[in-house]
Amino acid sequence: MSELAMLSKAMFQERKDIIFSIIGGFIAGIAGVALFSVSGYLISQTVFAPPLYTLIILTSLVKFLGFLRSVSRYGERLYTHRATFSILSRLRTSFFAKLVPLTPGILNKNRSGDLLARIVGDVESLQHYFLRVAYPPLVVMMVFLATVLFTASYSFWIAGLLVLGMLMTSLVVPGIVLLGQRKIHERVREQRSKLSTEITETLYGFRDLKIYGQLAQREEQLQRYSASLAAEQQRAAVQLLRGQSMQVFVTFFVAWGVLTLSAYLILDGRLAGVFLAMLVMATQTVFEEAAPLAVLPAYKQDSEHAANRLTETIPSQAATLRSSKSESLPTDLPVSIEISNVTFQYEGEWRPALLNFSLQLAAGSKTAIVGPSGSGKSTLIELLLKLRTTTSGNIRINKVLINELDEENIWELTNVVLQQSHFFKGTLRENLLENADEHSDEELMEVLAKAQLPNVLLNQVVYEKGENLSDGEKQRLALARAMLRKRHLWLLDEPTSSLDYVTEQRVLKQLYEQASGDTLLLICHRLTGLEKMDQIVVMEQGEIVEIGSFKELMEQKGYFYKLKQIELQMIGESGV
Repeated sequence: MSELAMLSKAMFQERKDIIFSIIGGFIAGIAGVALFSVSGYLISQTVFAPPLYTLIILTSLVKFLGFLRSVSRYGERLYTHRATFSILSRLRTSFFAKLVPLTPGILNKNRSGDLLARIVGDVESLQHYFLRVAYPPLVVMMVFLATVLFTASYSFWIAGLLVLGMLMTSLVVPGIVLLGQRKIHERVREQRSKLSTEITETLYGFRDLKIYGQLAQREEQLQRYSASLAAEQQRAAVQLLRGQSMQVFVTFFVAWGVLTLSAYLILDGRLAGVFLAMLVMATQTVFEEAAPLAVLPAYKQDSEHAANRLTETIPSQAATLRSSKSESLPTDLPVSIEISNVTFQYEGEWRPALLNFSLQLAAGSKTAIVGPSGSGKSTLIELLLKLRTTTSGNIRINKVLINELDEENIWELTNVVLQQSHFFKGTLRENLLENADEHSDEELMEVLAKAQLPNVLLNQVVYEKGENLSDGEKQRLALARAMLRKRHLWLLDEPTSSLDYVTEQRVLKQLYEQASGDTLLLICHRLTGLEKMDQIVVMEQGEIVEIGSFKELMEQKGYFYKLKQIELQMIGESGV
């Protein structure tokens, strides 16, 4: 099916290990059948007191087959598991590479816990596709056909009985298991997804749940989800055990059938009695090799569902988000940006976030965008970073359409500070050195001083998501990271909103000095320090209502002038 295309591609890339595993599995299977067949024949021969050399040959053959079976089984396990782990590694890498360009839009469609369950749980479920679905039937059929040909040389009736038993093992028993597993597996996946989602949200919102006294209720809810998942998994396990029990029943049924038929053929003179034990032992062994077929449909259904969920996570527009990489931009020069009649509307929203938006940023220019919350300012930066795609209109960087650029090239030439910056668990030094550039401790301390963090230590521990940092410290640390990159396009979204007035002015001064020859786009609510901007864009409801320099907008006494007067009044009242 189409959902398994990425898995098939990953399997093809591991074809060498897969071929070795198939060879090892076939040798192990046929050696096992031969081992027990020779053992049965040896037992029968001892009754007739054969020559000593016959016993020596048969005993040596039994030892050799036992050794061969052990070695080939080890090789089979080695290559099958190595192929499986390599396939999973390729799937994770491929899936994550497709997922990254869709962020953050995909986070608005999927709850983070459900997305985590898909990235981890569903990818892990695909390990069964090769081990339990694709690989066993091929090896079992090869071993079975060889065994049937071997038994047919003694009796076509016994060979026909083996074929009948194999049809029951490969079709009837798996069909019964599949009918019982279909609904159970759907409930297991549903409960697993719910539990993963609720656990993730509980961890994210632990503080708020504790403050508002809802933690106990959430814990009870998690326990209910966990109990439901355990109950459904138990039902699924019982169903699989039923399938395996039916497989054992079929094995003994066929073995007794072979024993009875062989006895009849011996009495009828069409089969030598010395071959009775050999044929019975061969029958039992070959059907033991077929045991994985009983649970194959359940694993196949689970793998297909997991692949389908992964495919659904990556929508069709993922291909359009990734560019042809036919164009690239220089990282050592400031760039120009041209936005022409861009409209963007979030899925499910009744009005567009941007409507026929047009703006030009000359290379080396400084532009500020102001306006109330929800006016589309942050959306504009996400479009420039190719985190989202325009509904209509064009964006050009250095006169190249953004659709023709690789998003990684855009990120490489840009210093970005978004409203929410992520910090990893580690030291302050590790969180500063996120890019590939090398920096000495002196350079790090210098840039921290520019960001007004002169008294921190580079070995200071930073918790996950910067939990031990204040909002102001997070913003200054994010600015310090951007300053270290020394790129020539700055996209800043409320970089100083959590700083006090004095600290903000000092940080902006250092920022303007470093970006003096660069192209800079600053989104802000505060209107302080905008006198140095080449142009100020005032937005409301996704449209430009005013544009001009600080002096021009103040002289017009329009929307921007009123916002500035309100800010001055608030600053005066606060005594700053």
